[in-house]
Amino acid sequence: MSTTTNADPAELAKFSDLAHRWWDPESEFRPLHQINPLRLDWINGLAPLTGKQVLDVGCGGGILADAMARKGAQVLGIDLAAKALKVAQLHALEAQTAQVQYREISAEALALEQAGQFDVVTCMEMLEHVPDPASVVRACSTLVKPGGWVFFSTINRNAKAFLLAIVGAEYVLNLLPRGTHEFAKLIRPSELAAYSRQAGLQLLHTRGLQYNPLTRRYWLDHDTSVNYLFATQKPTL
Repeated sequence: MSTTTNADPAELAKFSDLAHRWWDPESEFRPLHQINPLRLDWINGLAPLTGKQVLDVGCGGGILADAMARKGAQVLGIDLAAKALKVAQLHALEAQTAQVQYREISAEALALEQAGQFDVVTCMEMLEHVPDPASVVRACSTLVKPGGWVFFSTINRNAKAFLLAIVGAEYVLNLLPRGTHEFAKLIRPSELAAYSRQAGLQLLHTRGLQYNPLTRRYWLDHDTSVNYLFATQKPTL
């Protein structure tokens, strides 16, 4: 596995500049706070987190990592955005979340250290921000134990997703900072399914994430045309 850092400096800078606002539920990260209970419950329903060794790849300020630790998991959050990690570490200290730790390291580099060490690996809202998403998927597969679960979430690449996730969310509703997503980096479900298969992961469940701007409500359903989540599993030996 290549040790070349699979990261875009511009993407890291984008999130580092906003690092101090990660835990403000009314900030640019408000959507992450709002969808966190949905994705947490979905993950926990398929792979109960209590007592599990969990890795959160691209953890940012630790919103999901912290929540999984509170479900009883022992969580390691990793990211390459140093400022966001410092915010995550500070929040863990302030909230006394003892079961979560953070490291500034790539998934590929950690895979060389800790292959097969995690019961659950999550990689949420991250694949569309790296130059080589397939490399991250391979690393996640290496890091999870046989029989373990790997969860992904990202954004589809089509006209509807462009209109809703980029034009609508970033330029009309101002749910996200402008420039958060680049259309060319978005990933079709068929592409992510292929990356998963090639990495030795079995795709077992898919869900779509929807948003109503009038009621400001999010929910999960079967429509994966814009935001979607994958639940994959590494076969037992």
